[in-house]
Amino acid sequence: MTVWKGIVLGGATLALVASAAAAQTPARIEVSPASLKLQVGDTAQLSAKAYDESGKAIDAPVMFFSSSRRRLDVDRQTGQAVALRGGSYTVRVFSLTARGVQATVEVEVAYPPLTRIDLAPAGDRFFVGAAVRHTAKAYDAVDDYRRDASIRWTTDNPSIASVNRFGVLEAHRPGSVTLSATAEGVTAKHTYRVVANPIASVKLTASADSGRTGDVFHFSAEALDANGRRVADAPITYTLVANPEDTVVAQIPAAEIDQQGRFVAGKAGSYTVLAVAPGRTAQQTVTISNRLVSQQIDFVGQAAVRDVHTSDLWIWEGPDGRDYAVTGTHSAQGATYFWDVTDPSSPVLTDSLVVDARTTNDVKVSEDGRIAVISREGASNRRNGIVILDVSNPRAVKVLSRYDDELTGGVHNLFVYKQHVYAVNNGRRFDVINIEDPTKPHRVARFELDTPGHGIHDIWIVDGVAYTSNWGDGVVVIDVGNGKWGGSPSNPVEVTRFRDVGGATHAAFPYRSPTGKFYIFMGDEIGRQVPGGGENRPQAMSGYIHIVDFTDPEHPEEVARYEVPEAGSHNMWIENDVLYAAFYNGGMRVVDISGELKGNLFYQNREIARYMAYDPQGKVANAPFTWGGQPHKGNLFFAEYNSGLWAAKLKPRLVLTP
Repeated sequence: MTVWKGIVLGGATLALVASAAAAQTPARIEVSPASLKLQVGDTAQLSAKAYDESGKAIDAPVMFFSSSRRRLDVDRQTGQAVALRGGSYTVRVFSLTARGVQATVEVEVAYPPLTRIDLAPAGDRFFVGAAVRHTAKAYDAVDDYRRDASIRWTTDNPSIASVNRFGVLEAHRPGSVTLSATAEGVTAKHTYRVVANPIASVKLTASADSGRTGDVFHFSAEALDANGRRVADAPITYTLVANPEDTVVAQIPAAEIDQQGRFVAGKAGSYTVLAVAPGRTAQQTVTISNRLVSQQIDFVGQAAVRDVHTSDLWIWEGPDGRDYAVTGTHSAQGATYFWDVTDPSSPVLTDSLVVDARTTNDVKVSEDGRIAVISREGASNRRNGIVILDVSNPRAVKVLSRYDDELTGGVHNLFVYKQHVYAVNNGRRFDVINIEDPTKPHRVARFELDTPGHGIHDIWIVDGVAYTSNWGDGVVVIDVGNGKWGGSPSNPVEVTRFRDVGGATHAAFPYRSPTGKFYIFMGDEIGRQVPGGGENRPQAMSGYIHIVDFTDPEHPEEVARYEVPEAGSHNMWIENDVLYAAFYNGGMRVVDISGELKGNLFYQNREIARYMAYDPQGKVANAPFTWGGQPHKGNLFFAEYNSGLWAAKLKPRLVLTP
């Protein structure tokens, strides 16, 4: 065995380290041109040159990144930029061999003129006394929603109905009135017939009168006329009066209700829900107690990796019945480690591997525990792809094959499912690699979106259905072998997609709840490193987990979120109504997701436990930066970017009885 950077490695694996270390190391990067001003549809070429400490130009690989790929698309390898939407953007150019060496280019893309405005809501009748807020969304010539557009609201007869600057239309007397929304010379109009108010009463019912924080109540309201008949098109608004317990101190709403009548409370107390129709009100009061789910989480063991950064992990039971883990590395000359974790309090390094790469970001193991696949980025010869391994004996890992055909741009994430590898290729598409004979892998299909500036970051497969994380395109659901939609590994078929979350989807995990709801948890990475973070300093991130109800795949709806104020989301795992979420500097979070979900779970006493992995000898000392977690046989394993593989265990919740 050989020692490399403080880690014991198999001697046969080190042959490629020397060539990686010998690569020329840049001290700075210059990009030309230094800035750009473009029109939508323009193409421009950016070029980058690397220089060493003496100022000599050197041949060193770089990569181009756009701050908003769906709006300013930049080819990561060539630097060709295409302006897709108006706005201000930053292109960052990173060295692939010297962490932290980068340059930036500011790009201004002029906004095209507006072409239409969409108004909502709409209908035929409007009741005297009603006050309903309208929304207006302006779109430009490339169908880009212009949030910055200044909308001016008017009506053609204010004595019949008037509108304020927020779009709230209030009816005063019967007649006909036209509502207008105008921006940059473009106008949208809608005409209402204002009629006398027929509503005599409102009937309000609730699905329950008591529950816990986080429980979802369903309220239903009907407007009735003087004869007790339902007024079908009556505008009804739900609101509430909150009376949280006097021990509650928070700068957040204690409860919320949407206009479908779905109510959830984050704090214990009593809450009165009101259903308001023009001139009439009904109310119901519910009581809320605290959700008691917290448990103690204890340290079990650590497989310390302190001289390089750890990336992803995978835990599995080997053919010999023992439990094993594989961990990748980030910016660590292509190292991957294999551990025996049968006794999680004392993990043992069984073998290691170094491939020609800067980063082995993702690691996955086949269902039978015999084949592992690792991703490669930043290879010295610029041919990346995947490496397929025999791990049937994790004490003697063997390289079976390498596959890089048309995967040279880098594989960041992958998934192994039924003798196929689904490899995220250059952040653009996924390729399907058949490994029925792992010594002779071959491509059988590929899948790529057709949206402007599209990208893909991750893929997860359950029951023959792939859930891909596509940044601004959100989640795309693809049949890759389920067959219900005619898909197979060689013929991926798109089922549906959901992108209206206002985020940047980085990871996704599907979950079928015992309630009958089918959710997709979508973790975003909207935020960047905060100032002060870096190679040898603690970092902090932002972003959160969007929870989308996919029960009806034709009408998906974002219903909830899990947002940690001090940190951003990364990878996640779900089992048995429990979410295991890695939140970078926020540590490993364990969350109760039982029942129907709505609102921000963080404020609903749903957090079971959290673990902050402090290691004074870590790559960055005492800096938890949790990459991902996986429960296995009663233990929770998770990868820490600065300190390796950790294991923890939840203790049963102590229930006190009188």
